[in-house]
Amino acid sequence: MTRTASDPTRDSFGMKLAKSVKSLGKLLLSTHKATYRREERTRRLVILGNGPSLATTISEYGDHIATEVDAMAVNFAANTPEFRRLCPEYYILADPHFFANPDDANVARLLDNLRCVDWKMTLFLPHAARKNCPLSPTAFLSIEYYNAVGIEGFGALEKWAFDRRRGMPRPRNVLIPAIMTGIGMGYKDIRITGADHTWTATLNVDDENHVLSHQPHYYKEDRKEEKRIRNEYLKYPLHSILYSFYLAFKAYHVIAAYAEKRGVRIYNSTPGSMIDAFDRKPLTQA
Repeated sequence: MTRTASDPTRDSFGMKLAKSVKSLGKLLLSTHKATYRREERTRRLVILGNGPSLATTISEYGDHIATEVDAMAVNFAANTPEFRRLCPEYYILADPHFFANPDDANVARLLDNLRCVDWKMTLFLPHAARKNCPLSPTAFLSIEYYNAVGIEGFGALEKWAFDRRRGMPRPRNVLIPAIMTGIGMGYKDIRITGADHTWTATLNVDDENHVLSHQPHYYKEDRKEEKRIRNEYLKYPLHSILYSFYLAFKAYHVIAAYAEKRGVRIYNSTPGSMIDAFDRKPLTQA
């Protein structure tokens, strides 16, 4: 259930009004009609985050994920051996890096692996990637586009935009559009795995005031990708990074409240996860 405790960060009426006006501008200028269908879904959707705990989850429940539920993978998951074992029904990308850096060897390998899927899979991409999408549909791969547009303001405006799949809580990481796309497709039972989100435990500031953060995944990152992520963090001061974390964790609470209104059950099945917005439940528990 959604938390009801008072929130010291709750926006004032004036702030909600300002955010609503800004969001209306986005809805008018930056959103598109959803390309994917909403229909009644009887199976459970399991979202496979890339956190380190996913290795244990796959070890224990890999067969269940591959056969008993619909699964959605994210980011670089297609570059792992587990990808072809699980054969997820859905895949979602959000980071502009995937569409603006085709010369990145890891990205190129990811795109090749997605092109070569030999089971029915739907790939979700943000509308902004449509003009320069490096992938084309195949006999097995279909491509749909979602609105990665952050909508904030009065609750009625947010719900209107979310219901029509015109926007979502600010998409600070791929898990936010993954959950919202699942809701938008009509799933009523969504389980989240591999969403450790133990980012704050890895933060450090060196003697040159560079912010360092090691964000481990269930697979081993190669040195080039580790260097890219480290260099990306060097661009931002600590308060900016913490604010990004704040936006992500806040978005989950917005999603939890919205899901409750739509009768959608979202459970966090990630051991040790720092996400506090969703009830916890083991992956296979009804």
